[in-house]
Amino acid sequence: METRKYEAGEKKRSGRFNCAQAVLCTYGDKTGVDETTALNIGHAFAVGMGNMEGTCGALIGAGCVLGLVFKNKAQSIQAMRRIMAKFQERNGATQCKMLKGIETGKVLRECPDCVADAAEFLEEEIADIE
Repeated sequence: METRKYEAGEKKRSGRFNCAQAVLCTYGDKTGVDETTALNIGHAFAVGMGNMEGTCGALIGAGCVLGLVFKNKAQSIQAMRRIMAKFQERNGATQCKMLKGIETGKVLRECPDCVADAAEFLEEEIADIE
């Protein structure tokens, strides 16, 4: 699969998509979910599940894609665990407010880059799925 991480990041950068939506909409052909439905699924996952306290929306979007692609709970959980570990290692956090530096004043990663990272790690997990 040719990487779509830049496409996902640009979706977020456009201002039309939140982080979860940017990931979900980038892989609609893999999930069978049309863009309108993907946008609706992702509404509540903006700013770290609506309040910056939760997991980065890009990771939530990746998790949704995993479930729709694998259709298998155990396989999806294992893949999500690997994605989360890689994301944490690269960015130093998986929680929105920490990534945005809300309490520290130090931004660890901008949203479009978080989206691109989540997409990159997602692609590694679904590369062999057709």
